[in-house]
Amino acid sequence: MATFDDRQKNFEQKYKHDRELEFKVNARRNKLLGLWVADQIGLSGDEKEAYAKSVVMADFEKPGDSDVVDKVLEDLKAKGVEMTEHRLRKHMDELLATAKQQVMSELQ
Repeated sequence: MATFDDRQKNFEQKYKHDRELEFKVNARRNKLLGLWVADQIGLSGDEKEAYAKSVVMADFEKPGDSDVVDKVLEDLKAKGVEMTEHRLRKHMDELLATAKQQVMSELQ
Protein backbone atom coordinates (compact mmCIF):
# COMPACT_ATOMS: atom_id res chain seq x y z
CA MET A 1 0.00 0.00 0.00
CA ALA A 2 2.89 2.35 0.70
CA THR A 3 4.05 1.97 -2.91
CA PHE A 4 0.68 3.13 -4.21
CA ASP A 5 0.69 6.10 -1.83
CA ASP A 6 4.22 7.00 -2.90
CA ARG A 7 3.26 6.81 -6.57
CA GLN A 8 0.23 8.99 -5.97
CA LYS A 9 2.29 11.55 -4.05
CA ASN A 10 4.93 11.62 -6.82
CA PHE A 11 2.24 12.06 -9.46
CA GLU A 12 0.71 14.95 -7.52
CA GLN A 13 4.12 16.60 -7.13
CA LYS A 14 4.83 16.22 -10.84
CA TYR A 15 1.43 17.66 -11.72
CA LYS A 16 2.03 20.65 -9.45
CA HIS A 17 5.50 21.18 -10.91
CA ASP A 18 4.18 20.98 -14.47
CA ARG A 19 1.43 23.56 -13.75
CA GLU A 20 3.95 25.93 -12.15
CA LEU A 21 6.24 25.56 -15.14
CA GLU A 22 3.37 26.19 -17.55
CA PHE A 23 2.44 29.33 -15.60
CA LYS A 24 6.01 30.63 -15.73
CA VAL A 25 6.32 29.96 -19.46
CA ASN A 26 3.01 31.71 -20.23
CA ALA A 27 3.93 34.68 -18.06
CA ARG A 28 7.30 34.95 -19.82
CA ARG A 29 5.62 34.70 -23.23
CA ASN A 30 3.22 37.49 -22.27
CA LYS A 31 6.08 39.67 -21.07
CA LEU A 32 7.96 39.11 -24.31
CA LEU A 33 4.77 39.91 -26.22
CA GLY A 34 4.31 43.09 -24.19
CA LEU A 35 7.87 44.19 -24.91
CA TRP A 36 7.38 43.50 -28.61
CA VAL A 37 4.09 45.40 -28.74
CA ALA A 38 5.64 48.28 -26.80
CA ASP A 39 8.24 48.55 -29.56
CA GLN A 40 5.48 48.52 -32.18
CA ILE A 41 3.65 51.41 -30.51
CA GLY A 42 6.76 53.44 -29.76
CA LEU A 43 7.22 52.95 -26.02
CA SER A 44 10.61 52.81 -24.35
CA GLY A 45 12.22 52.67 -20.94
CA ASP A 46 9.89 52.51 -17.96
CA GLU A 47 6.80 52.85 -20.18
CA LYS A 48 7.88 49.77 -22.12
CA GLU A 49 8.36 47.72 -18.95
CA ALA A 50 5.05 48.94 -17.51
CA TYR A 51 3.24 48.01 -20.70
CA ALA A 52 4.79 44.52 -20.69
CA LYS A 53 3.62 44.09 -17.10
CA SER A 54 0.10 45.16 -18.08
CA VAL A 55 0.04 42.46 -20.76
CA VAL A 56 1.09 39.85 -18.18
CA MET A 57 -1.64 41.06 -15.83
CA ALA A 58 -4.27 40.98 -18.60
CA ASP A 59 -3.91 37.20 -18.70
CA PHE A 60 -5.59 36.94 -15.30
CA GLU A 61 -8.90 38.38 -16.51
CA LYS A 62 -10.31 35.17 -18.02
CA PRO A 63 -9.09 31.69 -18.96
CA GLY A 64 -7.14 31.25 -22.17
CA ASP A 65 -5.31 33.75 -24.31
CA SER A 66 -8.28 35.76 -25.56
CA ASP A 67 -7.91 38.41 -22.85
CA VAL A 68 -4.30 39.05 -23.85
CA VAL A 69 -5.11 39.00 -27.57
CA ASP A 70 -8.01 41.43 -27.10
CA LYS A 71 -5.90 43.85 -25.04
CA VAL A 72 -2.98 43.84 -27.45
CA LEU A 73 -5.12 44.19 -30.56
CA GLU A 74 -7.03 47.08 -28.98
CA ASP A 75 -3.80 48.83 -27.96
CA LEU A 76 -2.26 48.37 -31.40
CA LYS A 77 -5.41 49.66 -33.09
CA ALA A 78 -5.49 52.70 -30.79
CA LYS A 79 -1.96 53.59 -31.92
CA GLY A 80 -2.74 53.01 -35.61
CA VAL A 81 -0.69 49.82 -35.94
CA GLU A 82 -2.33 47.28 -38.23
CA MET A 83 -2.34 43.73 -36.89
CA THR A 84 -4.54 40.74 -37.57
CA GLU A 85 -5.50 38.31 -34.86
CA HIS A 86 -4.00 35.47 -36.89
CA ARG A 87 -0.65 37.24 -37.21
CA LEU A 88 -0.66 38.12 -33.52
CA ARG A 89 -1.44 34.56 -32.44
CA LYS A 90 1.28 33.24 -34.74
CA HIS A 91 3.78 35.60 -33.11
CA MET A 92 2.54 34.50 -29.68
CA ASP A 93 3.24 30.88 -30.65
CA GLU A 94 6.78 31.83 -31.66
CA LEU A 95 7.27 33.70 -28.39
CA LEU A 96 5.94 30.71 -26.45
CA ALA A 97 8.78 28.59 -27.84
CA THR A 98 11.29 31.30 -26.91
CA ALA A 99 9.80 31.65 -23.42
CA LYS A 100 9.96 27.90 -22.86
CA GLN A 101 13.65 27.83 -23.83
CA GLN A 102 14.41 30.75 -21.52
CA VAL A 103 12.56 29.28 -18.55
CA MET A 104 14.08 25.83 -19.04
CA SER A 105 17.59 27.27 -19.30
CA GLU A 106 17.07 29.14 -16.02
CA LEU A 107 16.13 25.88 -14.29
CA GLN A 108 19.37 24.17 -15.25
